[in-house]
Amino acid sequence: MKHLLKKTTAFMATAVVAGGLMLPGMAQAATIKIALAETPSDELAAFFVALDRAKANGLDYEWTAFSDEELAIQAVLSGQMDIGFGTPYSAMQRSRAPIRIIFQLSKLKFFPVTTTAYDNLMDLDGEPILLHSRGGGTDSIANVIEDRMGIKFGTRSYVPGSSNRVAALLGGQADATIIDLSNTNKLMRGPAAENFNVLEMFEVEASDEALFANMDWIQENADDVQIFVDALVSVYRDMAEDPTIIRRETDPNGPIGQLPAEILDQLDGFYTDAVAAGLYDVNGGGRTAAAADMEWYSSAGQLDGDPATLNIEDFWYLAPLDAAMQ
Repeated sequence: MKHLLKKTTAFMATAVVAGGLMLPGMAQAATIKIALAETPSDELAAFFVALDRAKANGLDYEWTAFSDEELAIQAVLSGQMDIGFGTPYSAMQRSRAPIRIIFQLSKLKFFPVTTTAYDNLMDLDGEPILLHSRGGGTDSIANVIEDRMGIKFGTRSYVPGSSNRVAALLGGQADATIIDLSNTNKLMRGPAAENFNVLEMFEVEASDEALFANMDWIQENADDVQIFVDALVSVYRDMAEDPTIIRRETDPNGPIGQLPAEILDQLDGFYTDAVAAGLYDVNGGGRTAAAADMEWYSSAGQLDGDPATLNIEDFWYLAPLDAAMQ
């Protein structure tokens, strides 16, 4: 697959000998296939801590990083992958596949950042902008900005990863983008801060990243899904009490532990800032997030119909979260 960036098996329940033969008497367990929408980064550290906790409770999984959210969504729709990252509301509404969200990973806490040529959102009328992915969270933010401010952006270009969009700003390859809290803080606390502005932005409570899967698969693998959701809830609650737990529980031999030392050294600051800004819901989003998503993604043009009449159960499957809350 040409869009495949990296694939790793986190845990194998069976032993394999030379030639690919299994040892006698051993049966191969089912492996949950997770489609990430980007390569592992500091933003995914809490997720990988949750995977390690789920693994300790018997979850067998592997992850694949795709180059953008749209490809991860398509991989789940096609049945190639089991669980995906993203907010696939448009795909859920138009697809015959019963795709449902089971956990809100993060909220849309993103910020318009520009060169000093721009002072407010109105100045971006007709101007090109750099976003994460087509149909993703930053794309929806741009849509709502256009709607609320009565402007129209120029050309939209897509570069996954806030850090990559910051690099484009610093390199003079872009004048305006929308980036996450961490990278906004890094940029505006750095030596080049005087060259950039963070434009005033309205509050957003909708989902940025969520976990979703096909309902048929969820119900066929209910025990594994519950292990996964329980692990995520436990990490989010512990992180709210002490954000430094993510750095302390990060596996030095795992994908996050292999990131450059300068990134690992900033994990405590990253999660302290993120928790303080309300990026994570300790209850996994649930009905509150679902209702916010109906309103937001309708305004963003990714859901058809009046948000007040949309049924959240057509988009979310809440049983695993409800069980985790007990």
